[in-house]
Formats: sequence, structure tokens, C-alpha cells
Amino acid sequence: MQFNGFHHIGLWVKDTEKSLDFYTRGLGGTVAFSFPMGDSGKTIYLVDLGGNAVIEIIPRGNGEEERNARWAHVALRTADARAAYNTALKAGAVSQTAPGDVQLGTMAACIAFVLGPDNEIIEFFQVKG
Repeated sequence: MQFNGFHHIGLWVKDTEKSLDFYTRGLGGTVAFSFPMGDSGKTIYLVDLGGNAVIEIIPRGNGEEERNARWAHVALRTADARAAYNTALKAGAVSQTAPGDVQLGTMAACIAFVLGPDNEIIEFFQVKG
């Protein structure tokens, strides 16, 4: 199994529009993808800052406490999210979300989440197609 760098870093934000404006207009990023956040009526944005630096702007929602922004997770780009997930479990990670195929706007992916040794959230992200 090989990783090909980070796919994105997830950022929980208190004010989606303010953060989106900062990372696009302020830092010159472009919205590469956007997709609905479940049934919450909110939208998640992947903002490409160039040079493989992608920030996923995740609005607080579903009754979660409003608080200042914080990094949510690190997503590692891989050609096989299922193999990465299984390898992580064998290494002692704890399952958060088993591998599954998802459609994120126009992007098809296979994603899985585990907790690392200090309960950090790691996502394995495989772009499909």
C-alpha cells in the first residue's frame, strides 16, 4: 500500500461564508468541489489552494456546539482506501467509518475513517474514475 500525499485537511468552521471568503478571495483558492452535508441544508466545500494544498470547509451542524474553527481530520490520498483501512486496523487504529463508496458532488470516491493512537482522525481517500 502506498500513499500519494494528502488529499485534503478538514476544517470545522463556525462561519462558513467567512471561511470560504478567506480561503478563496483572501488566499486565492478556488472551490474545486462542493456537496451537501447530509440533510442539514449546509454545504461542504473543497478549496484548492494550489500545490496539493486542499482545505475542506465543514460547517458546524446537526446540533453541534458553535465554537471557533479547528482542524477536523487529515485525509491521506491512496489508490486503495480499503487496504489502507485494513492496514491501519492491524497497526492498532480504531475504526470510525468502514470503507464505502460515496458520491461527493461530481467526485466519486471511496473513503474510510480511523482513530490513530492519540484519537486523531485519519481519513483514507481514494478518488475513483
